[in-house]
Amino acid sequence: MSSQETETVGSSSSSWWSTLRQAVAGSQQDYTEGSLGRAVFLLSVPMILEMAMESIFGILDVFWVGKLGADAVAAVGITEALLTLVFALALGLSMSTTAMVARRIGEKDPEAAAITAVQAITLGVLAAVPTALAGLLWPKELLRLMGASPSVVESGWSYAAWMMGGNATILLLFLINAIFRGAGDASVAMRSLWVANAVNLVLDPCLIFGLGPFPEMGITGAAIGTTVGRAVGVAYQLRQLWRGGRVTVETRHLRLDVEVLVRLVRVSVGGIFQFLVATASWLALVRLLTPFGSAALAGYTIALRIIVVAILPSWGMCNAAATLVGQNLGAGKPERAERSVWLTGLLNMVFLLGVAVGFIAFAEPLVGFFTADPRVRALGAECLRIVSYGYGFYAWGMVTVQAFNGAGDTTTPTWINIFCYWLFQIPLAWGLARGLGLGPNGVYLAITIAESLIALVGVYYFRKGRWKERLV
Repeated sequence: MSSQETETVGSSSSSWWSTLRQAVAGSQQDYTEGSLGRAVFLLSVPMILEMAMESIFGILDVFWVGKLGADAVAAVGITEALLTLVFALALGLSMSTTAMVARRIGEKDPEAAAITAVQAITLGVLAAVPTALAGLLWPKELLRLMGASPSVVESGWSYAAWMMGGNATILLLFLINAIFRGAGDASVAMRSLWVANAVNLVLDPCLIFGLGPFPEMGITGAAIGTTVGRAVGVAYQLRQLWRGGRVTVETRHLRLDVEVLVRLVRVSVGGIFQFLVATASWLALVRLLTPFGSAALAGYTIALRIIVVAILPSWGMCNAAATLVGQNLGAGKPERAERSVWLTGLLNMVFLLGVAVGFIAFAEPLVGFFTADPRVRALGAECLRIVSYGYGFYAWGMVTVQAFNGAGDTTTPTWINIFCYWLFQIPLAWGLARGLGLGPNGVYLAITIAESLIALVGVYYFRKGRWKERLV
């Protein structure tokens, strides 16, 4: 290799390393101008790391709780199924928040973006109240409603009470990070999850097993550790908003703006219902699995957490596409917005196909890391393998759905979800599991087929281009 070639390679390597450091540290990049590949990279890296941190919350709980037995893991799984309703609210509100903040930033109007941020936080606090009351007042009844056995109810009701009672931390963590993502401050969102996970990493084992000066609280300790960790993350987010960045909240912004609030609610309704449709389907799948016993439910819970390890970082790439769509539509550049989606979808597919190969090849060791129960291990590994077969399709489904949301078009993904989940996935899961006698495998297979269908339908409607005309 010549000295000139060596210098070129070294310069290229140095450039990529510099870009990576810039992505993690954060910058005041204008994502409506310049290299699209660079824009995707600068947004995707911190968003992938942010979503990886979010997935660690669930992984840590299952890792430590798995040492308490199948009933404890089943209690976590059922509680997580109940919390999917909260996550639906958080994700729905987040999608509309990202879309509106990104559009205002694209229009070069940071003042309007700050006003939108305050209204979004207000909505998040109000939305947390009903779930908190239900979790604190009726935790046992909610677990029984989900088909939990008496032993699971007895061991897990306090876990459910803490997790649902503290659901405001989930909503605010998602919502405020949506503000940062819409503004293009992805590195700030990433660091807030780092802070939250650092606290959770220490508190979880200490509170579960009574290490050092901490009391031994069992499964309840896992809920307290996670909730406190998220609360610390929210405190960090609020501090960053007040200190300032692309979006700076000041005293004059701390008021209700009815016009902005109504617009945010209008866009959020579609987003919330979109995710309620999806999560209600997941609730139905959990309900279909409960008659097959705690081992099947525990295996499904562990496999789902492992799947989330890959899906959430992948969702980080999709969030990058949503930000680019919103900002470029705000800047009057719809074609650049479209190109960002195709590029992100291709990168996401390559990533998820690689993950699928690993999950299929090493399913049993991965599930075995969380449990020593051979029955749970076998069922969890089967779930992981079957769901992984559709990862190539999931990549495109996730990106196109986020593209619609980034444009403020939450209606199209909602109708796609209604058809693919309620009218297709749930009946298919019942038919395969009960009608054809495939048991838990029938439920897992229905997930793969339905998620792949979402990808095909999503790409079809994205190509029509009506999302480019959406106003928010």
